[in-house]
This record gives sequence, C-alpha cells and structure tokens, in this order.
Amino acid sequence: QVQFVESGGGLAQPGGSLRLSCVASRSIFSIYTMAWYRQAPGKQRELVAFITGSSSTSYYADSVKGRFTISRDNAKNTLILQMNSLKPEDTAVYFCNNDIASNAWGQGTQVTVSS
Repeated sequence: QVQFVESGGGLAQPGGSLRLSCVASRSIFSIYTMAWYRQAPGKQRELVAFITGSSSTSYYADSVKGRFTISRDNAKNTLILQMNSLKPEDTAVYFCNNDIASNAWGQGTQVTVSS
C-alpha cells in the first residue's frame, strides 16, 4: 500500500487558479498511472485526470479539459494538478490515487470556488 498526502486546496474566485500537490509515501509511485479524483457534496467521487508513469499519456475529464493540467515528478514522488479558470462547479474535495484506486484514500484537499 502507498499512502498519499494531498495539499494546496483553498478558496478561489471564479476564474482563479490553484495548484494541488500529492506526495506518495513510496518510490513505487513512479510505476503507477496516477490520477486526481474529486468528490463534491452529495455526489460520487469522479475521475478528473490521470497521467502514466512516464508522463507520456494523460487524460482529462471533459469538464476540466483545457483548464486543468496534470503532471508528476517521480524523483519527488509528487503528483501535481494545476487548475486554471476555476468554476464554482469545481468545488469539491480533491484526492489522488492510482488509476484503479487500489490504495487507501488520503484525507484529500478542499477546493472551494466562490465569489
């Protein structure tokens, strides 16, 4: 099992930006396809984006395509989500995990987009 610690959330205005980070506890992180997920109040957790171990391929949900960018630094066991042009509907708790969510969930980081 790998443990994840997410950070970087907060309050942003519509149109603003936030940068989320996820640090993994083990170097095995580098072989995982890693993903960001989010869960809004009263809704199921959903996949936001994923990136392969070598960073050669990434995927984005239609709702965030063109606004969010996923990246990783395997040397630092770190996954990044750069979020631009934020919208109120991006409000959620954001989590990281591998692409099949086979590890325990971390506490996540709260993102609130509001004027």
